Amino acid sequence: MGPVPETRKERYERNFADLLQELRVAQTGVQILFAFLLTLPFSSGFERVTPFQKDVYVVALLAAAGAAAMLIAPVAYHRVLFQRGRKAELVWSAHRLASGGLVFMLVAMVSAVLLITDFILDRWVACLLSAVTGVWFVLLWLVLPLLRRDDRDQPEKKPTVE
Repeated sequence: MGPVPETRKERYERNFADLLQELRVAQTGVQILFAFLLTLPFSSGFERVTPFQKDVYVVALLAAAGAAAMLIAPVAYHRVLFQRGRKAELVWSAHRLASGGLVFMLVAMVSAVLLITDFILDRWVACLLSAVTGVWFVLLWLVLPLLRRDDRDQPEKKPTVE
């Protein structure tokens, strides 16, 4: 017995609910990182950072802010479009925002790793570890899912408003 067919509207409802669950996980991670980065300049050891480390800190902070904005944006988007019959557009836009938020989150996390490792290790080791971290995230977040994706089940390219 195959899966129960669903209407287009039911699929958009399910897709949006699934996306919100995914966003909850990502939001928590980026909010914790963002909070850590916001408090870092007020710690006693921050005055010992090098100009390079300050630059990396700013990149990490701004990337975390960008990630938080993009990962939270679908909630605001939903509030504006609530009960306007535009769930398809909402799902499509939320998907794009979540994808962009994950890119910013990747930059923030790799930058944070670089900042901390550069503070305690030689620069070349810090750069190497940060590069390995970035590659690891790209493998887990992009390459592996792309390898497992079945292109026979293509999603719609553009949302259809019902």
